[in-house]
Amino acid sequence: MKLATVHRACGSLRVYAARPGSRFSVLSRGCPPVGVINSRLIIRTASAATSSGTQPRCTANTGKGSSEEVWSGSDSSAWEVVQRTKEAIETLQKQNPEVQPLLAILQVSVCFAQSAYFISKAGDDDGMLEINKKMVGKAGLNVTQICLAKGCSEDEIVEELLKLNDDPRVHGVYLHLPPAALTSRVLNTLKPEKDVDGKSDLNVGRLVRGDLSRGFVPPVAAAVLDLLRKNDFPLEGKNVLLVGGEGPLALGMQCMIERSGMAVLRSHWDSKNLQTQMMQADAVVLLGAGNMDIPPTWVRPGAAIIRCEPTVQPDDHSMSLSTRSGLGYLTAAYRAQNVVHSCSRWLKEQQYRSWQLRSLKLQTLTPVPSDIEISRAQTPKPIDQLAEEIGLLPEELEAYGRSKAKVRLSLLDRLRSQPDGKYVLVAGIEILKRCFYCISSITPTPLGEGKSTVTIGLVQAMSAHLKLNSFACLRQPSQGPTFGVKGGAAGGGYAQVIPMEEFNLHLTGDIHAITAANNLVAAAIDARMLHEATQSDKALFNRLVPSVNGFRRFSPIQISRLRRLGINKTDPASLTLQDVSTFVRLDIDPSKVTWQRVLDTNDRFLRKVTIGQASTEKGHIRETGFDIAVASEIMAILALADSLEDMKNRLARMVVGTSRSGQPVTAEDLGVSGALAVLMKDAIKPTLMQTLEGTPVFVHAGPFANIAHGNSSVLADKLALKLVGRDGFVVTEAGFGADIGMEKFFNIKCRASGLRPNVVVLVVTVRALKMHGGGPNVSAGTPLPREYINENLNLVAGGCHSNLRKQIQIAQLFGVPVVVALNAFKTDTKAETDLVCQIAKECGASDAVLCQHWSQGGRGCLELAQAVNEAAQKPTNFQFLYNLEMPIEEKIRTIAQKVYGADDIELSPEAKSKTDYYNQQGYGSLPICMAKTHLSLSHMPEKKGAPTGFVLPIRDVRASIGAGFIYPLVGTMSTMPGLPTRPCFYDIDLDPFTEEITGLF
Repeated sequence: MKLATVHRACGSLRVYAARPGSRFSVLSRGCPPVGVINSRLIIRTASAATSSGTQPRCTANTGKGSSEEVWSGSDSSAWEVVQRTKEAIETLQKQNPEVQPLLAILQVSVCFAQSAYFISKAGDDDGMLEINKKMVGKAGLNVTQICLAKGCSEDEIVEELLKLNDDPRVHGVYLHLPPAALTSRVLNTLKPEKDVDGKSDLNVGRLVRGDLSRGFVPPVAAAVLDLLRKNDFPLEGKNVLLVGGEGPLALGMQCMIERSGMAVLRSHWDSKNLQTQMMQADAVVLLGAGNMDIPPTWVRPGAAIIRCEPTVQPDDHSMSLSTRSGLGYLTAAYRAQNVVHSCSRWLKEQQYRSWQLRSLKLQTLTPVPSDIEISRAQTPKPIDQLAEEIGLLPEELEAYGRSKAKVRLSLLDRLRSQPDGKYVLVAGIEILKRCFYCISSITPTPLGEGKSTVTIGLVQAMSAHLKLNSFACLRQPSQGPTFGVKGGAAGGGYAQVIPMEEFNLHLTGDIHAITAANNLVAAAIDARMLHEATQSDKALFNRLVPSVNGFRRFSPIQISRLRRLGINKTDPASLTLQDVSTFVRLDIDPSKVTWQRVLDTNDRFLRKVTIGQASTEKGHIRETGFDIAVASEIMAILALADSLEDMKNRLARMVVGTSRSGQPVTAEDLGVSGALAVLMKDAIKPTLMQTLEGTPVFVHAGPFANIAHGNSSVLADKLALKLVGRDGFVVTEAGFGADIGMEKFFNIKCRASGLRPNVVVLVVTVRALKMHGGGPNVSAGTPLPREYINENLNLVAGGCHSNLRKQIQIAQLFGVPVVVALNAFKTDTKAETDLVCQIAKECGASDAVLCQHWSQGGRGCLELAQAVNEAAQKPTNFQFLYNLEMPIEEKIRTIAQKVYGADDIELSPEAKSKTDYYNQQGYGSLPICMAKTHLSLSHMPEKKGAPTGFVLPIRDVRASIGAGFIYPLVGTMSTMPGLPTRPCFYDIDLDPFTEEITGLF
């Protein structure tokens, strides 16, 4: 027999040269000393060795008719697996040409590249590594190799695995590590869906349970079974002995062999009955044999023996790689196949998932308990359960406790081809498939008219009762009103977001992030003015561009400033003295700083303050003030940004003041925009919560509607539109009345987002209509006058024919159908509610329905849900109120006349000067965000109904360049509320033993 033949024939046995005293000297004389790579072959002993030293006959049946030809049957098997894998990849790429399965190999090496990641080509890796790279390449996969330094710790391995877990390009990971490094922690850190060797506890459990739809068949087990089948070895009823081995490999091998109809017996190398057990077995699988010698006399004639080694043995390097044909190649081929299976599952997961929403049962009580009692009586679903029900992937969720979570913006990329909704928007003959609703209201009373409760009640009705996918998108409430007089904003009665305590207090810290970012800008402004006033150009330059180890360099944000200044240089040493002066001097005019500090508390005494009075500030004193945090431009930016990049760019564009030469100074000029993006990187992700009936809610951003645009975030709406699917509904809320929140929703938010609503739900109450019909004034914190408690049809009719008619007309200016939702109160009479619905329809509403969600939950809002569904079937002819290219003054006039009913506008000299300045700076094409009272269509809060014959005074015009709008100030508007005589905090308390909160509403 030739040496090459002996190599192949004896490859599955471990054979060594004769040693003095060895009881296996007969076998040793029969086969020369060779090394092996894994177990490359099944062999059958045609006859046992005799005591005279006759050499055993070693054959491998390839199924090709020649029992004398010694050949590795695993070669053809590996080729077949590779071909199947190639075909599977081709099928995947027909569906998605961009997909490319990728295997990451994590190994320990003495040498490693500068980067942890590099594309593997070739090298000095050991045999097993070379085999895996070769087979993966033949199958058409990409391979990435990660080398860790020799002696790396378990923590370092885990850190690399976490990176691989988060890398969507990686579909499988092969842990080519020493056995001692494959600890339980390491194996279970790797995501089960990327564990293509099936070694994690979850994948082993799935294998034991028979759930292979989500797990993986271990490649070694698959290779062993393949060889048994391919070499004319009938499996059914045979006995297989597994010798040695512990952990996932042995358990996986046992499960797969038993599933193939064979009986499995486990044994260990030190078993006294090992020889007897081997003689009784039809096949013997040796796990972790190492240097153990197995004489052929122990194996009965015709039995198959397979040796499974984790790595190439040290004495195997005398053989060329071309002669190493066997189980190693077949195992690598099956590993590549598992990577493709993983990639296929990943692609399937990326597709839109149908909702499996399980609503929470609502037990309504009469009389209706307090809001916090209702909230506490309902146990919310775990937030990860809700996320799974609506089709979110685990990696798209960042949990904040048990009941709320941030949703990552990667969802938009995953579902970018998913239609937003089935309803149609007609602009001419163009069809835009979206299903998008705007909740607005008539001009409210100081008590609010229940837009949030209607929003929540509507989605509860749709999702929990009509079984239609629906999502509510709400603003995050400010702590100012929560502790002031208005209270929380989680809804009310049986239409709430839960837990309402978490909704109203802190939530996920977005407003705190805005406060930190806003005040960082304010600190940067004053510090820069101080340093410029007390240092020379050279000193400023040396501090702004310090020498580190004898080398100066500009930061990226400084290079951006140089380019804006027209200085196209990147070497600090190349700047002229004039360049240096231009670069280091912002020259901010203290009297023209427009940026103020913020605080999320109603604190009237911070409306005007003096700063810089400490002696350390060297007399640099100036007057400024505080705004409430939700009035910050950063809040408006958060609400209007449609990506992290867009938010970063908007933050950079924010104008914080003007230089003495009249040039705008931006956050990027201050060098702070990058830091702002860092502070806001988590705040840009919407927060997922749920209603009392277990339906999903996004809570994100909360700009005021009277001093900002007053709508929840664009990103929350876009994420929700993708999640609800083609037939789903997204319900969002616009602050205050149709003249304020809705107008800004259309003209500002819709321009920024590209979204177009199909239906406007106009919320009304009998008490608000009575007030606009001539009823007495209503003040928060005082008892309602009797006109609002007793039936009064005349006041109701007066309010309907004036204010309600006007609000419907405002919505119709934009070409969107209107459904009137009459929010019921216990003091309303049937005659009053019937009259409101009748007049609303006469005024042009598509429908008008009574809503009782406060007392009944979603069941009390079914009629509204059906009316909205019907209205959304109607074609719309959406249009903006004005063209952006119109002059600023003309855009203001259009809003005043068409929306408010004014005869004209009157700009103060200061306002006129500002409009000229903004036009000069190139800001004239921005939309308008009117800052006016929400208590009247006019600028006069006491004027109710639909006032006419007035001129709207514009006392000042300001700009939020980062947010992207011009905001005229109408009358006197305060951006920092104050506390009333008896704020809500009098009733709020905490039980120190149970930690239960009381008094919130």
